[in-house]
Amino acid sequence: MNSTKTRTRLTLAAATLMMFAPVNTPADAAPRVTSTIEVGDGPWEVAFTPNGKNAYVTNGFEDTVSVINVPTGNVTYTITVGDFPQSVAFSPNGKKAYVANAFDNTVSVIAVATGDLTDTITVGEHPDSVAFSPKGHRAYVVNVYDDTVSVINVKTGTVVDTAFVGDQPASVAFSPNGTQAYVVNNLDNTVSVLTLGSELIDTIIVGDYPSSVAFSPNGKKAFVTNRNAATVSIITVATGVVTNTISVGVGPSSVAFSPNGNNAYVANFDSDTVSVINVATGVVTDTITEVDGPQSVEFSPNGKKAFVANRNADTVSVIKTRG
Repeated sequence: MNSTKTRTRLTLAAATLMMFAPVNTPADAAPRVTSTIEVGDGPWEVAFTPNGKNAYVTNGFEDTVSVINVPTGNVTYTITVGDFPQSVAFSPNGKKAYVANAFDNTVSVIAVATGDLTDTITVGEHPDSVAFSPKGHRAYVVNVYDDTVSVINVKTGTVVDTAFVGDQPASVAFSPNGTQAYVVNNLDNTVSVLTLGSELIDTIIVGDYPSSVAFSPNGKKAFVTNRNAATVSIITVATGVVTNTISVGVGPSSVAFSPNGNNAYVANFDSDTVSVINVATGVVTDTITEVDGPQSVEFSPNGKKAFVANRNADTVSVIKTRG
């Protein structure tokens, strides 16, 4: 009889443990592509409005920007910009979008509230990337063929300074505290470190043909994609030293951090994959394959989705993330 009572207690205890055991919730599931959105010809880069309601996609081969309503996944309208738009960025207050047009050496200024083109700013030769300072007072535009960065006063819409960087700069990002900007230089395998005042203060050697750079949300790390090496260089920002190198897919062209800083996504153009990196460990935890010529990747502000611009397919893949 005592044996029966013991078995009964064990059964009840096991049932209780099962009731309170953690379950594999959707938030813990592996990231996956949930839908695909058709955009324009040659989608190059994607960026979300700060409020997360819309995403802009530059269509390099048709000189337009597709505006996607994020909740519905529909393209609501298309904006005509300059010749061969490559990069797009939003001012921190969400009122303006800057689009770098590589073939006519301009930046198109879009009023986000109306979708109207309100200004065109002439910059250097072949602008390839644009980023706003965190306070929104300055915008840096990377000019590939003259090895410079045009510094725009956002209030006046004028170029107020020009900084000289490395050989064939391709991408720019600001540190979250706004004290530094990193510019990756394709042909000399370096990162130029600029102050907000556009002074060159350091040069960091990274991998072969760096193509993109992003800062972690806490500002402690910067990830640089090395396109010819199929790697990501991890820079410790406090020291300006590369402290780790991670192997990813072939032809990594873009990198973005989740808003909580837990993961980084790398778009690998030549292998048609997205590598998911655990930032704390530096380990690739997942590889997403339902993409086609992924040129750019970006997270929604709430971190629940990532959009991938597929240059080969004229689409955007929507990834449900784990955050």
